[in-house]
Amino acid sequence: MLRPLLLALTALLFAAPAAQACVDQPLSKPFTPWLDYAWYQAAPPDWELNGASVAAGGHPWGGGSESLSIPAGANVVSDPVCITLAHPTLRFFIRGNGVMAVSIIAEPGLELPVGVALGSASWSPSPIVLNVLNLLGEQDVRFRFTSLLGSHRIDDVWIDPYSKG
Repeated sequence: MLRPLLLALTALLFAAPAAQACVDQPLSKPFTPWLDYAWYQAAPPDWELNGASVAAGGHPWGGGSESLSIPAGANVVSDPVCITLAHPTLRFFIRGNGVMAVSIIAEPGLELPVGVALGSASWSPSPIVLNVLNLLGEQDVRFRFTSLLGSHRIDDVWIDPYSKG
C-alpha cells in the first residue's frame, strides 16, 4: 500500500510544473497560548466554497469578523500557496461537531489526505497537521477542508514556514 503512494509521489515530482519562487510572507506566532511557539504564515485569504459559506464571527484570539461555515458533506479549497521543504505543518482554528478532514492538493490533481480535526462547542486550535507534499520541494498546493460528520467553522489557516526544531 505504501509503495503505490511512493510511486505516485515520485511521478508527481518529475511531472509537476516548476512553481514560482516562494515569496517571503509576514510571520506570526498565533498558537503561543497553546505552547506552540512556531512561526506561521497565513494561508491565502480567498477560498473556493463547495456547499460552504462565509459566516459572521471568527475565533476570539484575533480572528477576523468572518469564518467559513462548512456543513456536513461540504468543503472549502484554498487558493494556491507556495510551499517548500521548510513548510512542514499547518494549523487552523475550528469549532463545530463531528469530524473535519484535511487534504493537500498538488498539481496536476494529486490529493492526499493528511489529517483530521474534531470540532468542539467552542473555538479551539486544530492539531498540528503534517504537510507531506513539502517533501517534493518547492511547489504550489491547495488545502481542502471537508466536513465529514457534523458541521464546522474554520478560521485563520496558518502554514508553518520553519521546522519545529
